[in-house]
Amino acid sequence: MKTIGFIIQKEFKQIFRNKGMLPIIFIMPFIQLIILSYAATFEVKNIKFSYIDNDHSSTSRALIEKFNASTYFKVLNHFPSETKASSAMLNGEVDVVLEIPQHFESNLLKEKHQDLGLTINAIDGAAAGVENVYINQIIQSFNKNISATLMQPSDLNVKPINIVTIPSFWYNNTLNYKTFMVPGILVLLVTMITLFLSGMNIVREKEIGTLEQINVTPIKKSQFIIGKLFPFWVLGLTLLSVGLIIAKLMFDVPIVGSLALMYFYTSIYILVILGIGLFISNFTNTQQQAMFISWFFMVIFILMSGLFTPIESMPKWAQMITEFNPIKYFVEVMRMVMLKGSTLSDIWSQLIKTLLYAFIMNGLAVWSYKKTE
Repeated sequence: MKTIGFIIQKEFKQIFRNKGMLPIIFIMPFIQLIILSYAATFEVKNIKFSYIDNDHSSTSRALIEKFNASTYFKVLNHFPSETKASSAMLNGEVDVVLEIPQHFESNLLKEKHQDLGLTINAIDGAAAGVENVYINQIIQSFNKNISATLMQPSDLNVKPINIVTIPSFWYNNTLNYKTFMVPGILVLLVTMITLFLSGMNIVREKEIGTLEQINVTPIKKSQFIIGKLFPFWVLGLTLLSVGLIIAKLMFDVPIVGSLALMYFYTSIYILVILGIGLFISNFTNTQQQAMFISWFFMVIFILMSGLFTPIESMPKWAQMITEFNPIKYFVEVMRMVMLKGSTLSDIWSQLIKTLLYAFIMNGLAVWSYKKTE
C-alpha cells in the first residue's frame, strides 16, 4: 500500500504540473456542459414558413395569422404559384409551404370540410416530424375556432360524445428538454475526460522514456496500474460532483434519487472506462494514436447509447450491439436515479452488467500490459 501511495502521489503531482492538462480537466468539461445543455435541444424554432393563398378570403387570412402568432414559425412572404414555392424550397429559403385552395371559405361553409396542401422540407427527418406536429396542432386549434362560426342554430342542441383527457406528465412536469438532456451530457463529459486521460497517461510515459525506467524497478504490475489509474478515478467522481452542482443551480434539474447510489454506480462505471483506456494505451505508442482510437470507440458508444436517439427506434441488430455499450447503462441509471428516484433494485440489471464489464476490461488491460521483470 505504501508503494501504491507513492505512485498516486507522483501521478497527482504530474497532473497538476501539466498546465496544458489542467484546463482540459477542470474548465473544458463545464463549458461543454453549459453550452451543450442549451444547444442539444429537441425543440424546433424559427421554422421558415410560406404559403400559397389561392382563396384570399377572411378565413384563409385568419389561418395564416394563426401561424404568424406562433413562436415556432417565422412567416415569410406568400408565393403566387406552386412552381415558385418549390424553387424556394429547393434553394433552402423555406422549410414549410402551406397551399390554401380556391373556394376555401365557401367549401367550409357548405361542406364543412376542406383539404389543404402541405409541403415540408424533410432533409432532417426528425425536424420535419416535429414541424408536422406543430402544424397539426395549429390547424386543430383553428378548426375549433372556425367550428363555432360555421355551426348552424339547428346544431346547437346536438351534444357530441365528449371524452375528457387530462394529461399527467411524470418526472418532467414542465416538459423541459434540459431535464432530459443534462444528465446524459454529464455522462458524456465524465466518460470522455476519464477515457482520454487514462488512455494517454501510460502512452505519455512511453514517449518521454520513463516507462522503461519504471518497468525495471521492483514495483509490481498491479501496484503500478492501481497507482496510475486511481487519480483519474478520483477526477471522474470530482467531475460528476461539480457537474451535478451546475445541473442543479443553473438548469434546476431535479435530483430525486439517492446521491449515494449515484456515486456508487459511477465509481464502478469509471473503472470500466479506465480499463478501456489502459487497454488502448497498451497497444499504442503515441498520445495521438491513443486519442484517435479512443475517439473512434467514443463516437460509436455515444451514438448508440440512447443519449440523443431512442434505442427502441434502432434496428434489432443495433439494439443487440447496444447491450455491450457501457455508456448506455450509465445514461439509463443517471436518468432513472435523478429523475425517477430509482433505487438499487431498479438499477440492479445495469449494475450487474457494468460490474461484469469492469471485471472483463480491467482483466484484459492488466493481462495485455507487459512489464519487464
